[in-house]
Amino acid sequence: MTQTKTRFSRRRLLLGSVAGGLIAACTNSRSNAESQSASEAQYADTDWRSLTEAEWRERLSTDAFNVLRKEDTERAGTSPLNEEKREGTFNCKGCDLPLFRSEWKYESGTGWPSFWDYIDGSLGFKEDRKLFFTRTEYHCARCLGHQGHVFEDGPEPTGLRYCNNGVALTFAPASA
Repeated sequence: MTQTKTRFSRRRLLLGSVAGGLIAACTNSRSNAESQSASEAQYADTDWRSLTEAEWRERLSTDAFNVLRKEDTERAGTSPLNEEKREGTFNCKGCDLPLFRSEWKYESGTGWPSFWDYIDGSLGFKEDRKLFFTRTEYHCARCLGHQGHVFEDGPEPTGLRYCNNGVALTFAPASA
């Protein structure tokens, strides 16, 4: 009796991962497209959209500016918000729009604040093709500040992980 072995190579693993990531990202992008236009449309006339780059630089730290306005990523494990456990909301650092409730935050092990859901109407989504595969980027629906990326490896009930740059958030504790 002859046995056939499946050979795994780094190339096969990489190609399979990329293909799977592309399928997941494309599916995610399509499902978020309607949400993007509705969420962003409600804030279309806001003054936050007309701030100049100089005005943003004046309002934000260098790190926050680079993440929110230039779609940079902070170094993993550097945000004090990773340790935030109080009840409250996580808001956009650019315009203070509430984005996430504290009960949706969880420890993902990634080094960035992670959430399994977001406040309806607070986020917009778009495809991010900066790496060798497509990801779904999300941003504040009001000021369009970059927040992070959403992945399909989060906990129930959504199965999603909104992986956020801590420098793009502020925390507002619940009133006593």
